[in-house]
Amino acid sequence: MLDMAAWADDQGFAYVDFGEHHVTESGYNPSPLVTCAAVAGRTHNIRMRPNVLLAPFYNPVRLAEDTAVLSLVAGGRFDLVLGGGYRQRECDLYGTSLKDRWKTVGDTARFLRQAWTGEPFEYRGQDIAIRPAPDPPPALFLGGYSEAAARRAARIADGFSPPYIEGLWEFFRDERIKRGHPDPGAAQPLGPVFLWVSDNTEDAWDMLMPHLLSQVAEYQQFMTETYGGDEHIPYQRMPTTEEMRQNAVNQVLTPEETIALAEKLGNRGVLYLNPLMDGIAPQEAWRMLRLFETKVLPYLP
Repeated sequence: MLDMAAWADDQGFAYVDFGEHHVTESGYNPSPLVTCAAVAGRTHNIRMRPNVLLAPFYNPVRLAEDTAVLSLVAGGRFDLVLGGGYRQRECDLYGTSLKDRWKTVGDTARFLRQAWTGEPFEYRGQDIAIRPAPDPPPALFLGGYSEAAARRAARIADGFSPPYIEGLWEFFRDERIKRGHPDPGAAQPLGPVFLWVSDNTEDAWDMLMPHLLSQVAEYQQFMTETYGGDEHIPYQRMPTTEEMRQNAVNQVLTPEETIALAEKLGNRGVLYLNPLMDGIAPQEAWRMLRLFETKVLPYLP
C-alpha cells in the first residue's frame, strides 16, 4: 500500500483516502490516522485523508492533538472527513450511542475547528489550548447520506463528502449560499466507486469477482447486524455475478474506454482507483496501475 501511495504521488494523483471499520473478519483498516502518517513519510505532494473517520469513537481532545501533529508532519497535506458510522457492534465496542452519533459528529467538528486555532478556550470547565497548532489547519469535511447531513456540513465544515446518492450535493450548495458563503458550484462528476483498467476485461472480471462479492458480503453483514431484515437497506441478498457486472458502481474498462469515460466526466471529473480492495493480490494491482500509467494517464483531459 505504501509503495502504491508513493506511485500515486509520483503520478500526480490528488488524494489517497482511507476508510475505517472495527472488529472485522477481513482486517478492514481500523486506524486511518496512523495510516495517513505512514503515507506522509513516503510522499511529497499528494494529500491524504480518512474518508471517513468515525467521530463517535474518538476523544475530541486527543483527536485534535493527533490531527494537529499529523497535519504538521505531513506538511499541511492532511484533510479530515468526519462521519458517524452505522454499525451497532462498533458502538457497543466503544460504549457510544448509535442514535446520538450525528450530534457527536457536529460537536466534534466544532471542537476541532476551535482547537486547531491554538488559542485558549473553555472545555468542560477548563481553559485549554491545543498545541502545537496546525498551520494551516486541515480542511474539515463531513460525510453523511441525508439532507440534514448536507446542511450540517454547510453550517459547520469546509466541505461535504457525500456517498453516491443523487441530489445530496445540492442541499449542501443551497445551504452554503444561504449562509453567505461563495457558491461551491455544481457537484463534481464522479467515476465509478470501483474502477479497474485491463487490456483483457473478461479475465479481469474473473479475477476480481471473488473480491467484489466478498466486499458486498462484508457490508451486508455490517448492515444486517444493525438494521436486521429491514427491506429498505441495501444488500438484502447476495447479487449474482451478472448483477455485479451490470451494476454501474463497478466497472472494468479497457484503457480506451477509461479515457472515453474521463472525457465524458470532463476537466472537473474524478476517477477513483482502489487497487487493493478486499484482498486483491498486489501483483494484480501493480499490473493494473502500470497499465493506467502508460495507456490512460497521458491522455486524460
